[in-house]
Amino acid sequence: MPILRHTPKVFPALAAAALALMLCACNEKTHKIESMPFATHFDMEVGGKPFKAQVAVYDDEKARGLMFRRELEEDSGMFFIYDVPVQASFWMKNTLIPLDIGFFDADGTLTEVKSMYPNNLNSVRSSRSDIVYCLEMNAGWFKDNGVFPPAKLDMQKLKDAVEARKAK
Repeated sequence: MPILRHTPKVFPALAAAALALMLCACNEKTHKIESMPFATHFDMEVGGKPFKAQVAVYDDEKARGLMFRRELEEDSGMFFIYDVPVQASFWMKNTLIPLDIGFFDADGTLTEVKSMYPNNLNSVRSSRSDIVYCLEMNAGWFKDNGVFPPAKLDMQKLKDAVEARKAK
């Protein structure tokens, strides 16, 4: 009966994992990427430069991000939206294209831009803990378009896009 001897140590972890899965399955705000694609591109602007972006608002969308894509259209990117300020951290697992990420505070001010490399599992973190918006673009986009801190997002366009995404 060696299995029974170890069961009490394993059971609580398994029970907690099962409970978490059940709660997620019952949460009507849980969205599966397959059933809730976020492929819509919204018109955006930062520092006077127009671009198009997808908007990831749900945890599963943020976890998937730009994974498995072989290209990202010119002047196109992905926003990651947080409900509360965070010290944002990203990695490039299963991400095949080089990217730059811009970190923005709650009023839409670009605080910094960092480079990220394909399939790199090292975390790229914001240096600040007041980040609410993150924008991934093709490597070099920010520099090539003269978008540097403290460039500002067009907050109305971003707000409209987030509201449209949450309404689906």
